[in-house]
Amino acid sequence: MTLRLDGKVAVITGGSSGIGEATAQMFVEQGAQVILGDIQEDLGESVAERLGEGATFALCDVTQEDQVAELIGEAIAINGRLDVMMNNAGIVGARGPIDEIELDQFQKTFDVLVSGTFLGIKHAAKKMKQQEGGSIINLASTAGVNGGFGPHAYAAAKHAIVGLTKNSAAELCRYGVRVNCIAPSGVVTPLAAQAHLGDFQALDKIRDTLAQNSPLKGRAGTAEDVANAALFLASDESGYTNGHCLTVDAGFTTGSKATEPAHTTSVPFMREAGKTGLTDT
Repeated sequence: MTLRLDGKVAVITGGSSGIGEATAQMFVEQGAQVILGDIQEDLGESVAERLGEGATFALCDVTQEDQVAELIGEAIAINGRLDVMMNNAGIVGARGPIDEIELDQFQKTFDVLVSGTFLGIKHAAKKMKQQEGGSIINLASTAGVNGGFGPHAYAAAKHAIVGLTKNSAAELCRYGVRVNCIAPSGVVTPLAAQAHLGDFQALDKIRDTLAQNSPLKGRAGTAEDVANAALFLASDESGYTNGHCLTVDAGFTTGSKATEPAHTTSVPFMREAGKTGLTDT
């Protein structure tokens, strides 16, 4: 059986835990050589060791351009190519009422989420343009698609990532480079557990919480769900998909809810001025 990423080289930032870790595992299982970039050094080293020869860890702060460039350089050194760049590193960042958020916290949120994504695209594009091919995958969020799904700075940053994805896709397509993003809702990760429960280790509890609120009854979103979306965008199966924001959210952004919507009950056809039925007769 042919593996879906056989022989491809991929970089994943924020690869030490959560969505990044799940994606790295899936990519390795599908034949890719994966470079994990993260600031969580001990955790990253242990993940790479667990994944075996298909994975390598490199310390990388995505807000530092030299470190992002070096991370991508390490991937290219493997076999002279970079096939997949997944800009996944992220934080929740500044939280609170709009009139109370400190500017430095707002800016730091953008440094990690937006500037980190920009740098990943920038340095991946340099190589992918030369080789005339590649897939860049950015991590957005449902908070970057609709309002009211996240803190102000986070939502603004994720909207920026969606816009940057589309603009980059429009430029790089002529070189055979595809740029897409994934917009998950809350999924079972240490980051979600910390954000919602104040305990990054409370994975069982956050799973129950997300399952209770899910439009798909009893079904919480998982890091593996997002990894599956990333696998599609990384593989040749998505070879004609470009500039797309793929939601992985059980339908939250469509207005889907766990409760039954009011319009599912049969009622008479409604017309003007309180009239019902198709005709006056």
